[in-house]
Formats: sequence, structure tokens, C-alpha cells
Amino acid sequence: MSADRLPTAPGTSAAEQLPPAFPERAAWGTAGKLRAWQAEALELYFQKQPKDFLAVATPGAGKTTFALRLAAELLAQRVVNRVTVVAPTEHLKVQWADSAARVGIKLDPHFKNSQGKHAPGYHGVALTYAQVAAKPVLHHNRTAAGRTLVILDEVHHGGDALSWGDAVREAFGPAVRRLSLTGTPFRSDTSPIPFVTYAPDENGIRTSVADYSYGYGRALKDSVVRPVLFLAYAGAMTWRTKAGDEMSHVLGEETTKDINSQAWRTALDPKGDWIPAVLKAADMRLTEVRRTVHDAGGLVIATDQEAARAYAKRLHEITGEKPTVVLSDEAGASERIEQFQNSTDRWMVAVRMVSEGVDVPRLCVGVYATSSSTPLFFAQAIGRFVRARKRGETASVFLPSVPVLLALANSMEAERDHALDRPKNEDENDVVVFDDQAMEQANRNEGASSDQLGSFEALGAEALFDRVLYDGGEFGTGGAIGSEDELDFIGIPGLLEPDQVRELLSTQQARQAKRKTAAAPPAPETETSELEHRAMKEERNQLQSLVGAWSRRTGTPHQNVHVELRKACGGPAVAQATREQIQARIKKLQGWFVGKK
Repeated sequence: MSADRLPTAPGTSAAEQLPPAFPERAAWGTAGKLRAWQAEALELYFQKQPKDFLAVATPGAGKTTFALRLAAELLAQRVVNRVTVVAPTEHLKVQWADSAARVGIKLDPHFKNSQGKHAPGYHGVALTYAQVAAKPVLHHNRTAAGRTLVILDEVHHGGDALSWGDAVREAFGPAVRRLSLTGTPFRSDTSPIPFVTYAPDENGIRTSVADYSYGYGRALKDSVVRPVLFLAYAGAMTWRTKAGDEMSHVLGEETTKDINSQAWRTALDPKGDWIPAVLKAADMRLTEVRRTVHDAGGLVIATDQEAARAYAKRLHEITGEKPTVVLSDEAGASERIEQFQNSTDRWMVAVRMVSEGVDVPRLCVGVYATSSSTPLFFAQAIGRFVRARKRGETASVFLPSVPVLLALANSMEAERDHALDRPKNEDENDVVVFDDQAMEQANRNEGASSDQLGSFEALGAEALFDRVLYDGGEFGTGGAIGSEDELDFIGIPGLLEPDQVRELLSTQQARQAKRKTAAAPPAPETETSELEHRAMKEERNQLQSLVGAWSRRTGTPHQNVHVELRKACGGPAVAQATREQIQARIKKLQGWFVGKK
């Protein structure tokens, strides 16, 4: 069908539907050199010429550039004459329109459903999934009124609700071409993602099938993304349950799922000491990175708005500079993010909206201060820090030392697909899955179910440096806040090649082990009871950290390590042991690390 014979939406003329002329290929083809994967994916696309194409590329790899170059080619070939982009948030609509304008594609990010049609002079519009779900028939008619390419950004959002999926299918069924993009092609539920093909794997489980995939591991080797240092922090947590029982747990030690969740929630309490200690450490890391990456910025991802405001206040106290606060996808949020991106300000604090798709390449340091533990959310959140600008940049993310997060950090290179058939847990006859909806409900301050995170009062939270995770390896044997054991890792230079990072981490770990082989000095006879109490507390933390490190190295449960230490050194359990007995166990355990049984 020729451009002057297009079907029209009700109440509009063919002339009103015509997009502006698109630049000749010579004018836009030199706009920017494609990365190898982008060129490879484009070549595959034009070999197949499919109606539907799913491209999976790790966050930070350049999905937007790939999609817009494909759109430009299709417009130049007159395969399509209209482009619709669907994104998760209002901010991303503007981001897409800005990027499209740089290659000559004019998108209206401010289109409202009430308008019915986009203004003259545009090739198309940028929408949100919620906007499509509100008026699917309108967008069906708009799509049918031209030869439309639909770009579904972070397409897994099309399965956020059954009604959303139905709306997306209805609205974009008439599209001539559909390009689906995602950095995380998996969801915690089994809602099918619109326009995605599913096929049974070797176990008969129906999983999503990508037409082209570009994972984090390959992108890291290509220097397209940064390597990530995860700095994990443990510490002693105390809280009171709804029943009035006082509970305590050392974050990072083995325990039940419920206790671990409550300890994690206690750690994130803005009134405790854990968060200020971790924020201060993260700011020190940011200072170190800015020695070589002068505009490096940091991002704190909070669970909710109340926590975000409290963290921002703490950061202001630490740095003397007010951070940018982005509370939700609200009026002014996009402008605040853009202002932060174009500045050299140190910190931004946000809840969920900055976790996905938002492009702030100067973010180098992050604090994962949220109780969300879904693989989808974690991958998208970490994706904000991995976009590489030049060789040698390294991202640093501070997080609580809880098993689920450490497992996700250690599996950064794992590539997942969306499964429609959940595997069963043989012990519980239940599904093995992180539930996004349940966690989102649990994250809310009000109405949280005691079955999810428990109703309790946080009483105290102390931080302890635990370890560094990098490239599947673990480094460090823990240390007190402000100790050399912590500062050795915080002070790693901001510009290093990946192999240099690993070599330096190994060197720092060896230095730490060497320091810890020396016995703790005996307390002076004149030491006051207050100083004695503080020293005892620090040494207990040191012992717990060493026990955790030995447990991870050998696979021996914490309890068994403590039993072996008591057999070797004598004395009661840690809580009843004297300072001399604690020191003896520290010395014994340090000897184990250097092979002195």
C-alpha cells in the first residue's frame, strides 16, 4: 500500500496521517558506529524480515541504539511509515524521544489518549504500558491507520497484569512489524509476555525464545559494560516481634528465611547504625572513584518513599551536599534525573523508577538499600551501574550480606528465560519462585503481612564489613567499620582492567590474612569497663566474621565451626566466653586460614 493510500483512523484524513519525510540513508548512517552485537543483530533481522523479533541484551549494552537504527532502516526502506514506542515509565518516554531525535526520528512523548492522534510533524509517539492498557481500542486504530513499527521496550512489562497483556495484544495486533526488547527476559509469574514465542526446553518447560541474545558475560568481554564489585556488609541486628519477643541475629549467618528477612529489614532501618555506616563507606568509595572518574555519581535504591527521604537526610549529614531525591514516576521526576545526569553532583536517592531503563551513565557507585529480592528487580537495578563509557571503569555496589542477594550477585552472568511452567519443590509441593507481587506488598510500610516480613520494631543495627564479590569469587575475611580490612577494598582505584581488579583483590585479601595472623594485643590493666565492653563487642564481631569466612571456604556450617573452636581452645559458647577465650579462638581461626591447624 502506498503512503498516500493509507487507511485512516476515524475522524482523520489521509493527509493528517502522513509522517514527515525521513532523511536519506546517507544523512543518518554516519550518526554513530554500531557495536558488533548491534550490527550482528541488525544483519540477522534483515535476513529474516520477521513480523516479530525479540532482542535480549544485558542492561547497558545499547538496546535503544539498536532499535532506533532498525527503525531508521525500516523507515528509509518505506517498509513502515510510523513508529510507536512503548516504555515502562513517563521518564523513559522522554528518553526514547530524545534518542530518536538524534537519528532523525520524531516521536511525541507527550501524546495523551484524549488527543486521539499525534500532532503533525511526528513519525509517531512514545507511550507507557499503562497508557496502552487504558485505551487499547484507540491504539489499535492508530496502529491500523499506518504501516506501523511497534517497539516494546522492556517487553516483560506486558505481562504485569492479565489485562495489560490483553491490551497490548489488542492495541498492536495490526502492526506491520513489532520489535520486543528486554534486558531481563524473565518474570516471577507465569503470565505470558505478548508477542513472545515460547517453546518447550529439554525438560518440557515452556520458555521464552529470543531471536537474538547478548548477555552480560559477552558484553563484559567486549568492554561494553563495566565489571561490578559487590561490597557486602553484615552486622548484629536486634528487633522486637509483634509478640513482644526480642530477637537478634548476625546478618550473613545461616538461619531461617523469616529471621533472615527480619534481620535484613532491621539493617535497612534509617534509625539504626547499619545504614549510616554503609552510606559513609559508599561515599568514601565514590570519593576514591572520582579521583580518576571525575563526574562519577552514586545512587541509593530505597524500598519506599519514607526510607528514601531518611537516607537522603543521612547522606546530607555525611557529605554536606543535598542529594537528588526521586520518589516516584511523578511530575518533575524526569527533570530531576536529567539535571542529575548533566551535573557532577554526588548522590541520587530513588525508589523503583530509576531501577529500570533510566540512562545515567555516570553512575558508578550504588547502595542496594531495598528489601526487593526478585532476580528481575536485582538485574535491572544493577544494570543502572554497568554502562561503560571508557575502558577500565568499574562499578561498585554496596549491599546487605543476605543469602539471596549474594547468590544473585554471584550469578550476574547467568542468562535466564521466562518459564511458563514452574518447577515444583519436591519437599513442599510448591513453586520455587520469587513473587514480585508478594514482595511489592511486603515492601509497603502499611499493611505488610506478618507472614511476609513480620511485624516488629527495629531496636538496633550495627554494621560490619563482610566481603567483596567479584567475577564469581569472594575476597576478604571481614572487618570492623573503618578498619584497614575495610579500607583496603574501598580504596581500590576507580580505573582498572578486569584482570587488574581481580589481582588487586587477591593482593588485598592476602594482606588482610597476614594482618589477622597476629594475635590481638592484651587489654591494658588500666582499661575501663566501658572500653572493655567496646573491645569485647568488636572482637566478637571479628570472630563471627572469621567463622563466616571459614564456613564459606570449607562448606562447614557456622555451628560446627564454633564447636570445633571450642574443642580446640576450650570455654563456653561465644555469649558466655571471656575476652581471653574469644581472642584465643580468633588466633586459632586465623591460623587455619594460613594452614596452621
